[in-house]
Amino acid sequence: MDKQIKKKKWTLKRIITGVAIIALVGLVVYQIFFSDRRSVYKVDKDKVTISEVKYGVFQDYIPQTGNVEPSKTIYLDAIEGGTIKRVVRQSGAMVVRGDVILELNNLNRELSVLSQEASLNESINRVRQTRLSLTQNDLSQQQQLALIRNQLSKLAPRYEREKLLFEKELISKQQFEETRSDYNYNRKSLEITYAQYKNDSIDRLRQIRQLNNSESRMMESLNGVGQILDNLIIRAPFDGQLSTVQLEMGQAIPAGQRIGQVDVVGSFKVRVPIDELYLPRIATGLGATTKFNNEEYNLKISYIYPTITNGQFQVDMDFVDKTPQGIKRGQSLRMKIELGQSSEEILIPVGGFYKDTGGNWIFVLDESGDKAERRPIRIGRKNSEYYEVLEGLKPGEKIISSSYDTFGENEVLVLGN
Repeated sequence: MDKQIKKKKWTLKRIITGVAIIALVGLVVYQIFFSDRRSVYKVDKDKVTISEVKYGVFQDYIPQTGNVEPSKTIYLDAIEGGTIKRVVRQSGAMVVRGDVILELNNLNRELSVLSQEASLNESINRVRQTRLSLTQNDLSQQQQLALIRNQLSKLAPRYEREKLLFEKELISKQQFEETRSDYNYNRKSLEITYAQYKNDSIDRLRQIRQLNNSESRMMESLNGVGQILDNLIIRAPFDGQLSTVQLEMGQAIPAGQRIGQVDVVGSFKVRVPIDELYLPRIATGLGATTKFNNEEYNLKISYIYPTITNGQFQVDMDFVDKTPQGIKRGQSLRMKIELGQSSEEILIPVGGFYKDTGGNWIFVLDESGDKAERRPIRIGRKNSEYYEVLEGLKPGEKIISSSYDTFGENEVLVLGN
């Protein structure tokens, strides 16, 4: 009889096939759930800048460049126009308050002033004549009152005497009546004249007050007209150094033209333009530092100009304690303007990475230094050297701080030579 031979269930071929299938499935599962599928980009290590994250003092300041100016300047403007008659002081000269700098000639203006002066003098004379007439009228009325009172002083006792004599029938009735009539007439005349004088006096006082005010105003106008010709002579407003534009004999100078300035010697300030972005954080009293001839000097903001031009506003800064020796008007000074108190923070250097990431992420190197991975971070304040790191980095870690222009959207960098 034939014997049935049973086939083996697990042959070598099946075992090898099963192992291969399990390996393939494991590979797929690993690729799906565990493998690093981030895009990788190879970078030459020598072409990137590697910086270290550190813990240090963050100074909140902005770097700015300012121009040195005299601390006090008064500009010289031609109030009256004309042609230059004489140049007395040249640009660069030291002047004392009141020194004549320039004389102008303006014939039309001079004739106009003479005409105005003549007209004002005529008006002033009319006012004075009117006031004199009022005064004479007052004296005339007082004289009239004095005459009436004199008559009464004579008639009153005569009237009393004749009244007694008439009652005793010692004088005629006609004589008494004549005396009584004269007495009563003068009494009535005194009352009327006095009442008129009283009313006229009140009106005279009002008119004289108005005339005095008019004369005072006309005298002020006369003085002002006289000063018009004085404005043809330009004088130094205070002691200092004169700076003017080119001035020549016979040159026409229109009214209002700026011809120069006088600067206080030895006292300086710095005019600094600042981006309008910082306007809310700028206040008078904020400090700054600058270096001149390898020595550091302190300044503070003394005035903030409210006008914004081309996205910038300006501030004036005064030197504190001492002014640099040998400094000149017009020189540029590089300075650091403090915006807040210094503090200990996590810092990374300022670099080109920021324009590509906006400070939202950065490439961080691993411990080997051969690979860098993209990591989200949060950046705070900035000065000319460092960014303040609020989240995402620890002191001692290393980052790529140079530009990311060539990295594209890759998330992992492999650094090599």
